[in-house]
Amino acid sequence: MTTSTSSPSSATVTLQQLAEASSSHRHGLQQALNAMITTSTQTSVNQVTANQVTANQVASVAHIPFHQFRLDSRQLATSDVFVLLKSQIPNCQKSRDYLYQAAKKAAFILSEIDPIALLATANVPPHANIAFTSDTTESSAQQQLTALPCPVLYVPNIRDFLGDLCQARLQYQQPVRLPTVVAVTGTNGKTTISQLVAQLTQLTGMSSAVMGTAGNGKLGTLVQASHTTGDALAVQQFLYQVGCDGAELLALEASSHGLDQQRLQGVPVSVAIYTNLSRDHLDYHADMTEYAAAKAKLFDKAHFPDLTHAIINIDDEYAQVMLDTAHASDLIVWTYSLDASKTATFVAADVKPSLQGVEIALRVDIDSTECDGKDLGGKKDGSISIVSPLLGRFNVANLLAAMAATVALGSDVDNDIEHIAAAVPKLQGAVGRMQRVPSNNGCFIVDYAHTPDALRQVLASLKTHCKGQLWAVFGCGGDRDAGKRPLMAQAGLAGADQVILTADNPRTEDPNVILQDMQSGMSDEQYQRTHIEPARQAAIEYAVSHAAVDDIVVIAGKGHETYQEIDNVRYDFDDSVVLQHALSNAGRV
Repeated sequence: MTTSTSSPSSATVTLQQLAEASSSHRHGLQQALNAMITTSTQTSVNQVTANQVTANQVASVAHIPFHQFRLDSRQLATSDVFVLLKSQIPNCQKSRDYLYQAAKKAAFILSEIDPIALLATANVPPHANIAFTSDTTESSAQQQLTALPCPVLYVPNIRDFLGDLCQARLQYQQPVRLPTVVAVTGTNGKTTISQLVAQLTQLTGMSSAVMGTAGNGKLGTLVQASHTTGDALAVQQFLYQVGCDGAELLALEASSHGLDQQRLQGVPVSVAIYTNLSRDHLDYHADMTEYAAAKAKLFDKAHFPDLTHAIINIDDEYAQVMLDTAHASDLIVWTYSLDASKTATFVAADVKPSLQGVEIALRVDIDSTECDGKDLGGKKDGSISIVSPLLGRFNVANLLAAMAATVALGSDVDNDIEHIAAAVPKLQGAVGRMQRVPSNNGCFIVDYAHTPDALRQVLASLKTHCKGQLWAVFGCGGDRDAGKRPLMAQAGLAGADQVILTADNPRTEDPNVILQDMQSGMSDEQYQRTHIEPARQAAIEYAVSHAAVDDIVVIAGKGHETYQEIDNVRYDFDDSVVLQHALSNAGRV
């Protein structure tokens, strides 16, 4: 994640000072810090012969001055605190190297990994200069730990309060009011919804910022992000920075990785949104049940104590998992649906799409008893006509979620809905999400759809507008869930008349191997409608040169990305730019 965080203060602080300064409502940080200090001290006293760290060393760590917390040993400066976290793929040797590297500069180290177990299973570096007095592995680890130039505290539950800890350090020198936070989770729609929430709140009077896949920052000044959800320190630095910049609202994407690894711990999420769940990230999660459980953490008040509202898409098959968690946390639960026959809080009762956008008859049913004491004068129950410039039926669902979240932030539901509806025609879609690239004939779209479900939805939305043939150009990423590859191809073939399979981000894999995986199970009829072109630029040029004037072409999979990753190198590659050049060369603009 890239942030614009200003240079950290050179002043030092201690853990004890942070504990004393932290207000009691900040998620129990004071209690967490005190518990950490107490537990670590008691552990050292009880195990003094085991790890050779004296009780005084551990007790005094609470009073050791330090500058900043660091999660990356390469960024560590003298007298910073290094936080050693477990890696997704455990590597004792790398973790031991980080420990030794950090110990040279750190004031002290907080380790999620048991340092004795770590040092007992990793090789001793030649520069350690340790004179061993015993040949046993346990004794070797003890002596290594003793030889480190700074104390190491084993804090296995550090993620439970790491975000609060980082924010407390930022607030200590200069207290700043943090923005209200709306968080969006789900496989598809996170970027669009977060940006729509930010736009709607800004159009209705709030200063807003976003954090996610398409960039971080206040609207209009986004900086490209490297991850959907950064590490706990990066998230807290960004939250603090937008607070300094005067943002009143932050809309962020909550990835399953970020939720599972508690990277959003300490973020004051007030409104949580769930979009949908389809096959993705199964190279990380064991199965869809585990994937859904990670998403459900966003609706658990034990993780996010500031939560008031849950906005949930009841058209999705995993909605009940989120509903159960939200109800267990006693949240105000609002639902949304594209099915006019369903009972939901926000329903698109009628949808009339076009290539210029969509007309929606919005039905809203909010009971005053659900609104935390807000005076609604009974129910808001009726149909509101909305004109949205966003292409695609799935963007209707995204809009409902964004409108619901914006309403939840207000205090007068009746008036808020009217004002928000009036602002909808001014919305702009997220970059690389159903983004139409200008042409004087034919219709050319760039979209981020990189899962089978997302691709199906994009193609289904555009098929109803297509007078000619619908083309889909897409691939699959390398070093990721290989089982998704034939599913992507079948989703494209089911929705499009013509398919061009090409490279996405092959990373360290051979693009031809990925393309072979995608073709698994294809029929002769499907092969006749498929063109294989490993070079993505050539694939886009092929589509431009072969599509007729009434055809629609979708370049899917990369959306906003401005690079193509090949063999660990990121080369400049922007689908929209490449498409513009191809259209120009073909005389179609």
